[in-house]
Amino acid sequence: MLDKQHIIDRFVSYVTVDTESDPNSKTTPSTEKQWDLANQLVEELKRIGLSDVTIDANAYIMATLPSNVEHDVPTIGFISHFDTSPDFTGTNVKPQIIDQYDGKDIILNKDQNIILSPSYFEDLLLYKGQTLITTDGTTLLGADDKAGICEIVSAMEYLIQHPEIKHGTIKVGFTPDEEIGRGAHKFDVETFGADWAYTMDGSQVGELEYENFNAAGATVQFHGKIVHPGYAKGKMINSMYYASEFIHALPKLEVPEHTTGYEGFFHLHHMDGKVEQTTLHYIIRDHDKTKFEARKAVMLDIANAMNKNYGATVVTLDIKDQYYNMKEKVEPVKHIVDIAEEAMRALNIEPLIKPIRGGTDGSQLSYMGLPCPNIFAGGHNFHGRYEYVPVESIMKATEVICKIAEITAKKAHHS
Repeated sequence: MLDKQHIIDRFVSYVTVDTESDPNSKTTPSTEKQWDLANQLVEELKRIGLSDVTIDANAYIMATLPSNVEHDVPTIGFISHFDTSPDFTGTNVKPQIIDQYDGKDIILNKDQNIILSPSYFEDLLLYKGQTLITTDGTTLLGADDKAGICEIVSAMEYLIQHPEIKHGTIKVGFTPDEEIGRGAHKFDVETFGADWAYTMDGSQVGELEYENFNAAGATVQFHGKIVHPGYAKGKMINSMYYASEFIHALPKLEVPEHTTGYEGFFHLHHMDGKVEQTTLHYIIRDHDKTKFEARKAVMLDIANAMNKNYGATVVTLDIKDQYYNMKEKVEPVKHIVDIAEEAMRALNIEPLIKPIRGGTDGSQLSYMGLPCPNIFAGGHNFHGRYEYVPVESIMKATEVICKIAEITAKKAHHS
């Protein structure tokens, strides 16, 4: 049996270290403070008894749990990221432990009247009677993805302490900067040496994902002319009106707040505007590759039409692909998803196989030669003050890791 308090203490020791990443930084890791937890993890991996524990110049951590069987078993890996999202502050996280959650409102912060309520976040009711870890309402929690790290470390520790559980060689990998889309950029797949891996980076219990969005980022610049407004007739060109025209030319309902499942979207997430120049920052997402390409073409067509209509280059558009749907790389080795599904069912966990409305390190790693489905880590409401994670979910994910290792070894023995 896993030690619940030990798991809580480990998780809290991770989330109280600030590891927020920075999309504007050019370094890896993008923030110096990510080293604090990275170095802590290296020492912990050594302490629990893993072999070949390394950290490279970019803070990528790798370690090995050697096989304890004589027959050949595929080498599998488990990967999580230690940075937290720049969407909301991760400084001075003060986790709160709610024992035997009663299904009612949780007061996160009395002074600021910040409440985590099941009337808004209905998933809370799935965890009545369980132990929840929440924020104090002023920061995110960091369960994305420190819950994943906690699960992997705890599973390796458990397997070391229970040699009766037979497994092949297991590789562990922890990465910086996943939240800013760079987590896999400097991951050395060859050195990692796994046949396949799993990211522990999903949400609720049972999630098992091997499809994700194709993703691109678009920067749209609009060019105007600034003149004194009192003498502007026929001379001033206000770039913000061009930007407004562009925004309204895109399909109004194809945005995150109106889409679900396999539906893609255009998401305007940031804008800077002055008369002379306005910049819009979009992300473009779609599971279907053809529709993904069509979305990029829609943006290009709008820009070209505006430039033609105004007889000048009033819009410039720069689109860069970010990652692709891992389904293309995982489907040919679908047995790796089947093993994870079998592990969950063996633990009485109902697998929730669905597409990720986002991406993980695994989507990039799959295209780098390391097929990498995604498994639940247990947290909810990522990237904000309402983030929480049930301790029982962390424990279940830890058990899934151990069970995957056991099933992989058994299947290799019988094949």
